[in-house]
Amino acid sequence: MYFFIAQLSITDILLTANIVPTMLHILLNNGGTITVISCMTQLYVLSTTEASECLLLTVMSYDRYVAICNPLLYSSIMTKKRCVILAVMCWVLSFFLSFIETLFISKMTFCGPNIIDHFFCDLVPLMKIACSGVYTMELVNYILSFPLLLSPITIIIISYTKIIVTILRFQSRISRQKVFSTCSSHLIVVIIFFVTLLSVYIFPTEGQTLNASKLLSLLYTVFTPFINPILYSLRNKEIKKSLQGINKRLNLPFFTLYINK
Repeated sequence: MYFFIAQLSITDILLTANIVPTMLHILLNNGGTITVISCMTQLYVLSTTEASECLLLTVMSYDRYVAICNPLLYSSIMTKKRCVILAVMCWVLSFFLSFIETLFISKMTFCGPNIIDHFFCDLVPLMKIACSGVYTMELVNYILSFPLLLSPITIIIISYTKIIVTILRFQSRISRQKVFSTCSSHLIVVIIFFVTLLSVYIFPTEGQTLNASKLLSLLYTVFTPFINPILYSLRNKEIKKSLQGINKRLNLPFFTLYINK
């Protein structure tokens, strides 16, 4: 679990480092300029981190399924070697599929005022200012949605359905509450992350304005990386104890008050 959380933290760091500085610059200066190469680079990093997070969340749901539904076989199924292989597959697949998406976007023709009404270079605002290649990009977007969104969502739903069925079989109420609390952090992130991605890229609502698209994009680019450390770290008793031990050695009273609360 901690290995995959570490991988997830890497994607969050890359995502915020790629998006937030540009977003703050635009907000503070009421606009900004960006070169085509920088725009495509930002889009590629964004696509790679989002794709890797989709796949990592899927692998984490499978990890939860094995731990809860097959606890006696967990150590033999989720070995260190298999965890590393799964993480490498997530990164390699996200690099490859994001490269395909960015390549097709770079082939689109942009004419007229090249003004992107957004905080960063994203697929939807770029397609709105393109005058050719939009249909091809929409087709590529839907094709890539199967390995990056629809298949992961299906796996997550199946995993959590089996987890819920297993939990309901527990006779102890305390055991059920403990398992639910263990899965709640991951489930909250999954719901927020995938619902916003689906609403922006796959199933946008009719009449959805750019302002609504901007707010939705902030959920998976800023809000999700912000709450991940809170959900996965500060709610974990082992990490709390480690932070409290470090805090005692450093003698930081305000930090102690926050953690102990």
